[in-house]
Amino acid sequence: MLTITLPVKPKLVSRDGSRGVFEIEALYPGYGQTLGNSLRRVLLSSLPGAAITSMKIKGVEHEFSTIPHVHENVVDLMLNVKQVRVASHTDEPQVLTLSVRGEKRVTASMIKAPSQVTVVNPDCYIATLTDKKAELEIEMVVERGLGYQSVGDRRRKERVPIGVIALDALYSPVRRVNYSVEDMRVGEMTNYNKLRFEIETDGTVTPSEALVQAARVLAAQFTVLTEVEEEISAAEPTEAEPVVETALAEASEDILKVKIEDAKLPTRLIKALAKAGIKTIAGLIQKNEEQLLEFEGLGEKAVKDIRKMLGQYGLTLRKPHETPEARP
Repeated sequence: MLTITLPVKPKLVSRDGSRGVFEIEALYPGYGQTLGNSLRRVLLSSLPGAAITSMKIKGVEHEFSTIPHVHENVVDLMLNVKQVRVASHTDEPQVLTLSVRGEKRVTASMIKAPSQVTVVNPDCYIATLTDKKAELEIEMVVERGLGYQSVGDRRRKERVPIGVIALDALYSPVRRVNYSVEDMRVGEMTNYNKLRFEIETDGTVTPSEALVQAARVLAAQFTVLTEVEEEISAAEPTEAEPVVETALAEASEDILKVKIEDAKLPTRLIKALAKAGIKTIAGLIQKNEEQLLEFEGLGEKAVKDIRKMLGQYGLTLRKPHETPEARP
């Protein structure tokens, strides 16, 4: 039986703190790009990590406030807190606290964390207190997740209490990934590949750990595909399931509740839809193109933008012959 040769095990070429360079040699021709691109995508988007997802500052009700005797305003504090990198060893949300008084420079080393959480960049700057009377008390919530989650996504999924400031969460422990592929000789063949990877992490995991985790994610995905033949041969023939013609039947309730102002549309278009009384995605997909064109401020280009936005959610406008009752 002919088989594709396996590459040599990854070799750590250099290591400098949270940055590592690896080489994988003797890859079958063309597999350098195949593995390199796949691993890079997984490294950047699919590794679990932890991040500070919200904060509550004593005496502050919203993010546009200022704090007496603190050099930074609340927006600056939010940006600085987001730079604090943490490692969490539990899937449960954890609470960190920061309580400082007097004239001083505040860094992440002053944060009090439970035993399950470690602050990996204690030198990270947070704020400067400019007076002996200054006080700064912050309560921060750490959660685990995958990839990146914006404040908008969080607000659509859960209600944020008054006084709590939600933060964009970058969970990924990998900061940067680069790879290159070059040809190498294996026996008489000169077109085998050598894959060179440069991985930089935030310090919560080592580059080696990140590479191994990414490889395991891919391996788990491909392992499922090896079961296709067995499952098909064992499956009993069934009648074809009816196809639901409207995307609505498959759309999640959360997507339908998204407000128009939170959709990815130009401001002028959002205002025109609001003027027409369309407030949510659910209301928008009840309309067909002809109906939209009748509204003031909506032309062909606007309808095109709307179709594009709905397509990102897997939705479409109502067809001319489709009745509104056919849609929830």
